[in-house]
Amino acid sequence: MRILGIDPGLTRCGIGVIEVSKQRKCALVHVGVAKSESKNELQDRIGQIAELIEAAIIEHKPQQIALERVFAQANLRTVMGVAQISGVVLLLAHKHAIPLHFYTPSEVKAAVTGSGRAAKDQVGTMVAKILGLTEVPKPADAADALAIAITSAWKSYAVTSDRPSTRATETWQQAIAAAANRKRY
Repeated sequence: MRILGIDPGLTRCGIGVIEVSKQRKCALVHVGVAKSESKNELQDRIGQIAELIEAAIIEHKPQQIALERVFAQANLRTVMGVAQISGVVLLLAHKHAIPLHFYTPSEVKAAVTGSGRAAKDQVGTMVAKILGLTEVPKPADAADALAIAITSAWKSYAVTSDRPSTRATETWQQAIAAAANRKRY
């Protein structure tokens, strides 16, 4: 299965595509960051990022899109940019008839590192290790997009009676439960 992971942002939007086997082995297909300049008009910025995301969809033909869920921050401008790009991704998923899944930052951290409170550098290190890369993808938005895609891939292969639980999957399940208990806006 091929999965497109998106770390939404208006200034920098991480785009990562992975291929995952039935054995949960993940391989890098594409990684990049779509950027827009804050001096440009809002519609041009959103349009530019939308075109780059759609180009990735057309070129890499993902069967699934994974998107980081918008969460509350003190910086309203950042939240608005993330929400606007998330809307673009929702529209593109609809347009191309691709299933879309949302993940909170703590779900992603738990899935990739085993801890829902992992630091950004820990996430990047584990992404490189999981994908067999010699270096951590830069900037962090690129590594985050891949981590989101990996989370979606692994969630597709949840723990069942023939797949025993591990410490990482238990931590991940706890993060999912904690996220479900929080109020979302």
